[in-house]
Amino acid sequence: MLYELSHLLNINLFGYISVRAGFAFFIAFVMTLFILPKYLAWAISKRANQPISKYVPAHEGKRDTPTMGGAIFLLSTLTSALFTVDLSNPYILGGLVSLMGFGLVGFKDDIGKILSGDNLQGLTPRGKMGLQIVVALLAVGLLLLAGFPTEFYIPFLKTPLFDMGYFVVPFWVVVFLATTNAVNLTDGLDGLATVPSIIALITLGLIIYVTGHAIFSQYLLVPNINGVGEVLILAVALSGGLLGFLWYNCYPAEIFMGDTGSLAIGGFLAYLAILGKSEVLLLLIGIIFVIETVSVILQVGSYKLRGERIFLMAPIHHHFELKKWAENKIIVRFWMISFIANILALISFKFR
Repeated sequence: MLYELSHLLNINLFGYISVRAGFAFFIAFVMTLFILPKYLAWAISKRANQPISKYVPAHEGKRDTPTMGGAIFLLSTLTSALFTVDLSNPYILGGLVSLMGFGLVGFKDDIGKILSGDNLQGLTPRGKMGLQIVVALLAVGLLLLAGFPTEFYIPFLKTPLFDMGYFVVPFWVVVFLATTNAVNLTDGLDGLATVPSIIALITLGLIIYVTGHAIFSQYLLVPNINGVGEVLILAVALSGGLLGFLWYNCYPAEIFMGDTGSLAIGGFLAYLAILGKSEVLLLLIGIIFVIETVSVILQVGSYKLRGERIFLMAPIHHHFELKKWAENKIIVRFWMISFIANILALISFKFR
């Protein structure tokens, strides 16, 4: 709406991505803060609570905590986007498909868990993975239809290593699947996934803004891809929604985001990394998500191969819980690691 107004009324101010991103942030933030208390009251009355696995340590008190809060910040993000973005931009369409598509997969999973009262009774692993692949293929297809370049870049080099051609399809699908499930694994403590997600959104948002800017991209020696900068607005809107959600999700959490939120965030982070040609750099930007995922892989692999566990429990945040670390100490320390890693990721752009 604001973008169209900038042309209809000749208001140049609304033509700037930075200005519309600012509006998007506050619309999503305020809307989330306004709706969440009402959703909380409804969820408590309907007992839409998060089923907690019996294996998770010391979380009995969280069984009555409402879940699916991700639906609220996704609704706020979508509403904010409709007011602020250029809806004719093909990369915006791909972003919305990634965000809402993976959110719907998580929503279906959450509904199954809530109705059954069992954390294992949502979508089957095969069904969940299948739906994620469908959404990922749809997002990848939209990128290819938009003529998005398929060259593969790595940090510190200003030129691509090679053109992946149609091999980019399975590669990007893997990026989507890995990121969505990594964020999903991290969402196990109050606010643990929320703040690293906000930080990663800001970092990736800056990267795609530079990638879409003719002057900045030339100065920093990164590929210039016309049109991708518009997606910064969507990233900022989601970060605003997440910040509003954090008001109720910080320790001790009054609500959880559920798979509705975590899968949506992961899918959108993957999409941003692809747009910014930063698929490899995403390992550093999402360092907390990587650590959590690797801890699970190592734990399962070690137990199957050697019959021994490396950690007291995986994902690794549960290991520290069993080591008697206070929950808020684990959360804040993981936040700090995420912040430092993202600063390093941004610094790497000066070394090409």
